[in-house]
Amino acid sequence: MNWSRFKSHFYQNADLGVALDISRIPFPDSFLAEKEPAMQQAFTDMAALEKGAIANPDEKRMVGHYWLRAPELAPTPELAREISSTLESIKGFAAQVHAGEVAGPKGKFKQLLVIGIGGSALGPQFVAHALGNPRKDKLAVAFFDNTDPDGIDYVLAELRGQLAKTIVVVISKSGGTAETRNGMLEAIAAFKAAGLDHAKHFVAITGASSKLDATAISEGWLARFPMWDWVGGRTSELCAVGLLPAALQGLDIQGMLDGAAAMDVVTRSTATAQNPAALLALMWFYATSGRGAKDMVVLPYKDRLLLFSRYLQQLVMESLGKEHDLKGNVVNQGIAVYGNKGSTDQHAYVQQLRDGVNNFFITFIEVLKDRDARTSLEVEPGITAGDYLQGFYLGTRDALSEKDRHSVTITLPDVSPRTIGMLIALYERVVGLYASLIGINAYHQPGVEAGKKAAGGVIALKLKIAAALKASPGKAVTAEELAAGIGAAEQSELVFKILEHLAANKHTGVKKRARTPWFQSRYSSKG
Repeated sequence: MNWSRFKSHFYQNADLGVALDISRIPFPDSFLAEKEPAMQQAFTDMAALEKGAIANPDEKRMVGHYWLRAPELAPTPELAREISSTLESIKGFAAQVHAGEVAGPKGKFKQLLVIGIGGSALGPQFVAHALGNPRKDKLAVAFFDNTDPDGIDYVLAELRGQLAKTIVVVISKSGGTAETRNGMLEAIAAFKAAGLDHAKHFVAITGASSKLDATAISEGWLARFPMWDWVGGRTSELCAVGLLPAALQGLDIQGMLDGAAAMDVVTRSTATAQNPAALLALMWFYATSGRGAKDMVVLPYKDRLLLFSRYLQQLVMESLGKEHDLKGNVVNQGIAVYGNKGSTDQHAYVQQLRDGVNNFFITFIEVLKDRDARTSLEVEPGITAGDYLQGFYLGTRDALSEKDRHSVTITLPDVSPRTIGMLIALYERVVGLYASLIGINAYHQPGVEAGKKAAGGVIALKLKIAAALKASPGKAVTAEELAAGIGAAEQSELVFKILEHLAANKHTGVKKRARTPWFQSRYSSKG
């Protein structure tokens, strides 16, 4: 890499305090000009989306997460008022909780439990970790983000003795998401076991007239906040989904919205060289040959950004991982995302990145400000821990470049509500522009729905198996025999897996008699 190329391909926005270095992606001089017509079409597509076009044709929906930080851009005055009033309601409710005007039976709430999955958890978790401060937060935050009973027990153990001062936010657009429903029911059971009326602790964020909405109304929950069908889960951090937990935690949600709005203004530019989202989208296209040929490794050199790669996994992979393009052609698109944090990565997978298979490109995230304190300890004369962090970032980048390993770098001034908002908005725009470049629908998720449907089939089969065992108490059968007996011979493997799970959990009453070979093992129930 040389200074001349760096000067040509280093973008810096002094107003935002953000910089982007694309000089270490070895695109030829002709590349940007060749892609300019496609990029201009992407800008046109994005402008139509922001004006309320049906940008999600499969589901016949608008895509409006950009209006969340600029309600005046919403296509109707009614939508604009609803966005603004919801934001004011979020701020007002959080202020009431902090003042003790909304409280539990033993006084002010001190703990927050967020129940959600996917976009209803990844964004709030990322923001809580990036911006939280245990000494300053109004409420300490915990999450149920899966349907793993042991994981739920782990979180409940942390909240033991504190449920009376815990407020619970349940997030599900449909109100029927199984993982969230299960977490809600587990939480309700825990509150009942503690002798508490859960309705006096629970808040719903959900779609109007959903199952969850109906439950919250009938049981008299503390409050309800909307989820709109024009906001997808993976782009929902700056609506009630992310803003309410952050506000309850005591974070500056207006700062996040202002940062996102400022980034939106810059990334609406149709001058490609002055639009960091467009430049990033083009680098993704070049690095992956426009078809996901390489993975994206995200390496933020800041502990507070550890969860950013997890957040991006959903935003990027659920948006871009599609079998068909907009014309119906089979394209199997997508970009795999993984990451850790610097300089922890020095002692983990950088060895393979430098010397192993070259099937990736890297996104480094550099943060200029080391810490909030005015002074920093010198670990060596004239050198601080932060100097070492920068040294490891710059050294790793050079070591990888020496081996023809390509990278981009995003530079932020600090980690603050404003910069987190900017980072979220930047990547939402990159995903949208890149999706236009490759001609896919970034705003649906048919593969997710297929997985949910298949899981429903497994649950139905489990009930059938349990019923068959209980109908013949004490009778021991193999998985194959049971499968045949319930008319599911072609599903013998699934029957075996379900039986193994049943036998491993005492409350089911199913016992296993191990045999050799393993498929001759027999299972029975007490009935």
